[in-house]
Amino acid sequence: MTQAIEIGRLLRAGTTGFVAGCRVNQLNAPSFGALVRAPLRDDYQIFGIIHDIHIDDDGLVRQLVTADNVSEAVMHDNRVNRIVPVEMSVLAVGYEQEGKIFHLLPPRPPLSLDVIYLCGEKDIVRFTEKLGYFRHMVNNKEIPVGEVVAAHIFQAQSAHKDKSWQERATHEVITLLRDDYPTLMAVLGALSDVSVDF
Repeated sequence: MTQAIEIGRLLRAGTTGFVAGCRVNQLNAPSFGALVRAPLRDDYQIFGIIHDIHIDDDGLVRQLVTADNVSEAVMHDNRVNRIVPVEMSVLAVGYEQEGKIFHLLPPRPPLSLDVIYLCGEKDIVRFTEKLGYFRHMVNNKEIPVGEVVAAHIFQAQSAHKDKSWQERATHEVITLLRDDYPTLMAVLGALSDVSVDF
């Protein structure tokens, strides 16, 4: 069994999503489009998809960007010991309760400082076996839908191992967006860049 990868702690949350923070030196694990989970107790956890990662500035960074010849040591210190967190915005796409997966909004959000984990292959396959969660992504006009869907399909496909899942996911997205031509074209354009070789 692989060890769960902690990617951050919850900063703020709502029913439709949450924001997690991590240190700059923890940023190697989470990525745009990744499926993450926030376990709240043994029989309940929330699943979400990262749709934005950003790093806010602070007073020191504002000074450093205008300075000449910033040393490697100062840059390393700023990145390793930085106090301002990297923030990851996560769209809630479902939850698990008592061993059953639901592709519905969670009944309650996670709490401040709850740990957020990157989903491993087993969790990805279990959660994405059915495709109802895609409606949360394609119906959200506040995220870059095409890019999020393409990044998620690319990452989830590697857990499924065979190309049939990617084909089913693409058909599901097309069905959901059949009446929204501009968004469908944006998604298909982004998906055309996703290629998985076996």
